[in-house]
Amino acid sequence: MLSFFKVNDPFRLIGIVIYLILLAVVMLGIFSFPLTEPRLVWMVLGERLSDGYYLYLDVIDDTGPLSAGFFTFIHVLFGRSDFAYELIGRLLVFSQIIYWNTVLIRYRVFEENTYLPAIIMAALFHLSFDMVGLSPALLGSTFLVLALGQLFSQTMLQKETSESTLLIGIYGGLATGFHLNFGIFLPYMIFAGIAISGFSFRQLILSLVGFFLPILLLLMFYFWNNGLSETLEIWPLIFTYEKYSYQSFLVWSILGAFPLLLALVGYFYSAVLRGATINQQKQRQLIVVWLVFSLLEFLLIKRQATFQLLIFIPGLTFLITQFFLNTGKKTIGKAAFLILLLVLPAAGIYYWQTEATASSSYFVPKATSTKFKPGEKIMVMSKESSPYLENPVGGPFLNFNLSKAYLETEKTLEQKAKIFQNLHTQKPQVVVDPEGIFQELLEELPALKNLYSETEPGVFKLK
Repeated sequence: MLSFFKVNDPFRLIGIVIYLILLAVVMLGIFSFPLTEPRLVWMVLGERLSDGYYLYLDVIDDTGPLSAGFFTFIHVLFGRSDFAYELIGRLLVFSQIIYWNTVLIRYRVFEENTYLPAIIMAALFHLSFDMVGLSPALLGSTFLVLALGQLFSQTMLQKETSESTLLIGIYGGLATGFHLNFGIFLPYMIFAGIAISGFSFRQLILSLVGFFLPILLLLMFYFWNNGLSETLEIWPLIFTYEKYSYQSFLVWSILGAFPLLLALVGYFYSAVLRGATINQQKQRQLIVVWLVFSLLEFLLIKRQATFQLLIFIPGLTFLITQFFLNTGKKTIGKAAFLILLLVLPAAGIYYWQTEATASSSYFVPKATSTKFKPGEKIMVMSKESSPYLENPVGGPFLNFNLSKAYLETEKTLEQKAKIFQNLHTQKPQVVVDPEGIFQELLEELPALKNLYSETEPGVFKLK
């Protein structure tokens, strides 16, 4: 099987498509997984925004504005369709695989042109079931891979670079618009462009203009909709509020230990045992720095879940391919390849099936302690989002940890008036408040006290 994908033949993509389809059938048909907490929030967000509300202005959540718009579009077309998220996610995964393999061939990254990176990348995406589903991280990383491809084009000598340097910035800005944490790749772009690709001052300015163009357009959108001040107030909080720790670093270390080992050996082969052209040395440096910034970005994220790990995949694919192309022991290479393609996805499926049956906090429990009328609009002031399974959100506070940090900041009279206006206009019919935050808000805004009564401990209903 290893020799099959080593050949430089585009028809090898058929084998990759079959591999992806088989894994999709196994993960969706045979071993289906419950709905995750983050995906339920994205669905609820798209549903709320489709009613004419605006992110940050009317709904407080940390989702990137472009991703929020995309989720709204999905809701308009498909409603709360888990299958739509799975299908669109897999199409994005396939597009990333094709593009990255094309980049590695076009810019002569390896001594031989091969489709090994495509099948390796496909296997890495199945390290966890949620990495192939639609998420802001997958949407944003699609544009980051495009930016990385343009950076690779800079390693080619005597190449006109004005267009590609502008595209590097635009792709990076779009990625940040989809997933705000990806803004950390702005310093990566600057460092890699200057230190590795040798950007001139003109090229640097072009890439910076390209990066900030999508961001400025987003800010202009909020300015014209009278939400610029709210956006600028919430964006800094996205990087400082309390994290959602769905899984521990130990879980990620165990799941990723084998690919990481292959990547380290691949780096040793390429950097120490094998010669490389100047261009290939630059490409390797781009990947190493990419992985360093990926680690920094991963430490910043607030929803600590395995789907965030997909930012490492292009770099790991590069290094693991070096291992399979340079290893002299064919038996070890074939065994490692089979483990990567078959055992790694199987181990991920087994682990998450165990977590699902153990009622992990990452999955949404189907049973709720409080019953609500069908269609009743609710607002949940806690980390528990399961009430949204059967009911739409009815208030401005969607991301609990972010909302908590937002409410704890010192507020001006104008900002307090905006909070009151949002709650008075949206009027959630039920507020679930186990931690007493909404109770404190009622004390701070007495005019709201006339609208709600506590029907049971921690549950308020509209009078």
